[in-house]
Amino acid sequence: MRALIAAAAALMLAGPALAGPVTLKANPVDVDGRITLGDLFEGAGSASGVVVGARSGPSAVFEAGQLQAMARQAGLDWANPTGLRRVVVRRAAVSPAAAPAAGEAAAPAPAPVRAAPVRAAYADRIISRNDIVEVIYEASGVRLSITGRAEGNAAEGQRLAIRNLQSGRVFDAVAVAPGRALAGPPGQPVASQQFAAR
Repeated sequence: MRALIAAAAALMLAGPALAGPVTLKANPVDVDGRITLGDLFEGAGSASGVVVGARSGPSAVFEAGQLQAMARQAGLDWANPTGLRRVVVRRAAVSPAAAPAAGEAAAPAPAPVRAAPVRAAYADRIISRNDIVEVIYEASGVRLSITGRAEGNAAEGQRLAIRNLQSGRVFDAVAVAPGRALAGPPGQPVASQQFAAR
């Protein structure tokens, strides 16, 4: 009986002797949803891995007195010199390459960036459908100009159909600048007929 009392007394006296003073971190954070004494205190040493709580949202709140008691049970002495009432632990910002922690849903991976063909065409186009276009026709030293309406979209150097505003007929031309296109013998037999008909 005396041995048991002596052992109990030794443990009671040993508790404070083992307690090491620690300092609360200025901005406590955790990365995996499990909050440990090492997340909370500077100088936690071998007690750093002791789990004292869990975070299910962006932050977790501890009552200062409760935290002080849990630290003491693990052999740490936090004096709470500033008299805090609550301690907030937030989720740490993790690098994109970091794997999601256990118990946390993985953020959806960003889709690979791809240029959509339609947007690319829009970015490159110099003539858009329904634009009024000045079309120059050159052949054998003759240069003619008419005004037409674009029947489609085109980037520089692309063919597009142009509707002659006077005759209503459609012919091919090549976009060369915003609002300007060229028609002529190289691959433009329809265009030459349209200009001749004018």
